[in-house]
Amino acid sequence: MKNFALIGAAGFIAPRHMQAIKATGNNLVAALDPKDSVGIIDSYFPEADFFTEFERFDRHIDKLRRCNHSNQVDYVSICSPNYLHDSHMRFALRSGADAICEKPLVLNPWNIDALQEIEKDTGHQVNTILQLRVHPAIIALREQMQQKQCTTKHEVDLSYITARGHWYLRSWKGDTKKSGGIATNIGVHFFDMLHFIFGELQESRVHLCSNTKAAGYLEYEHARVRWFLSVDVEDVPRSQLDAGQRTYRSITVDGEEIEFSGGFTDLHVRSYEEILAGRGFGLEANRTAITTVAAIRNAKPLGPQGDYHPMLNNHLRVCP
Repeated sequence: MKNFALIGAAGFIAPRHMQAIKATGNNLVAALDPKDSVGIIDSYFPEADFFTEFERFDRHIDKLRRCNHSNQVDYVSICSPNYLHDSHMRFALRSGADAICEKPLVLNPWNIDALQEIEKDTGHQVNTILQLRVHPAIIALREQMQQKQCTTKHEVDLSYITARGHWYLRSWKGDTKKSGGIATNIGVHFFDMLHFIFGELQESRVHLCSNTKAAGYLEYEHARVRWFLSVDVEDVPRSQLDAGQRTYRSITVDGEEIEFSGGFTDLHVRSYEEILAGRGFGLEANRTAITTVAAIRNAKPLGPQGDYHPMLNNHLRVCP
């Protein structure tokens, strides 16, 4: 049994980490969040210590390391806001633990270089939740693409719409300096998936980028990709809305729809199993996706030029 600490216990994604810790037969000994709406902990680890102040949490983790070796923390799971991931991973490594960090790992690729130095200094390592890499449908697609002997690149359309309410833009997620913007916050694991399946990134263009949606074109070794991301409910297809759904995922490869909408709820458990078995995805595995979203964030949108996603036709009026 391994001992875990959790940073960001009141966040949306934290229960998936609690479930994964529990499902893999391990123990949560301490949790941190400035908000105290964390009753969900009782469903998993009612004996876990809880802190709302980082300084007290830091002191507690250090005390466990120095004085109570049976409860010394082996892993720190990080579910804090995106811009704090870098600092919290540093804390984990310097506290004598490995880190398990939610996406996006960091906001800028040069942060990866600094973390690699701290890994060398401490002898501990960072693992990341790249959940689509362990999704059975994505693994099957990758194997299928590797077996094909194609002389031309695959044509791919990626659409991901996950409607959010007015709260979204008023939270840290609506602040580009804290979240990295829409492409980083909701798209980074899809961009990692594309790299995972289709190889190294060769070209990137951005057609649209606003607080609630973004679209562009990416070219990989083995694919040409048109992508569209949104948190605007108006972008959800009418058929989905009529069915009471506010999320829409679609990826087509050479005109064929790839079904991968199911199985998302178990991917954190699978990710933890891989990490605990020594097969986690480390810092370098994140570099292409982080470089991709950083470039998108800093690019000047081109508007509807060249090969752009068909959903962009609904938004020509907001393009520069």
